[in-house]
Amino acid sequence: PGAFAEFISVPACNICLLPDTISDDLGAMLDPLGNAAHTALEFDLVGEDVLITGAGPIGIMAVAIAKHVGARHVVITDLNNTRLDLAKKMGATRAVNVKNQNLRDVMEDLRMTEGFDVGLEMSGNAEAFSDMLEIMNHGGKIAMLGIIPAGTAINWDHIIFKGLEIKGIYGRKMFETWYKMIAMLESGLDLSPVLTHHFAVNDYAEAFEIMRSGNSGKIILDWHS
Repeated sequence: PGAFAEFISVPACNICLLPDTISDDLGAMLDPLGNAAHTALEFDLVGEDVLITGAGPIGIMAVAIAKHVGARHVVITDLNNTRLDLAKKMGATRAVNVKNQNLRDVMEDLRMTEGFDVGLEMSGNAEAFSDMLEIMNHGGKIAMLGIIPAGTAINWDHIIFKGLEIKGIYGRKMFETWYKMIAMLESGLDLSPVLTHHFAVNDYAEAFEIMRSGNSGKIILDWHS
């Protein structure tokens, strides 16, 4: 059903042709990579200190993008050590398990005295978003891909008195995001560590079980195996 069918039909105007330099595996990742690219590239990251909340595959890919385009420190937070280890492989300056590490201690270790310049909210977790607001720099910018629960209360003082700019992110920009993804991949953006598992399509049940465990990055189902 849907995109898991062997063949699908879509309007020709919706097709983005991939160059031969991009493998089928990477091509299969462009949808979630598009979320990461749209979010991470919403604000200028060159020389900036970036906080990413949520180390799912999209947050992990955002780490790689932020480093690729010239961010200074890229710190990512989560509770899943497997995903945090993947984030380190993708270039995170620090991968912080907030269960047993304090973000302010990490900032002090990095000699950050003013807070983060850019926040990328990927978790959809209200507490993570609240913590992000607290440690943003004055004039900081936040791109929000994560969907915070309705009715979540936040401390508006952080937004108002720090002059924070918050931008909601949905999906990808057609076709701007796709062109930027292709350009980054062709200029050396390496996402190979995120691809942690390959399965033949008939082994889909095992693949989904691993995905639900949280002990994986992206998983490829291969119709050619």
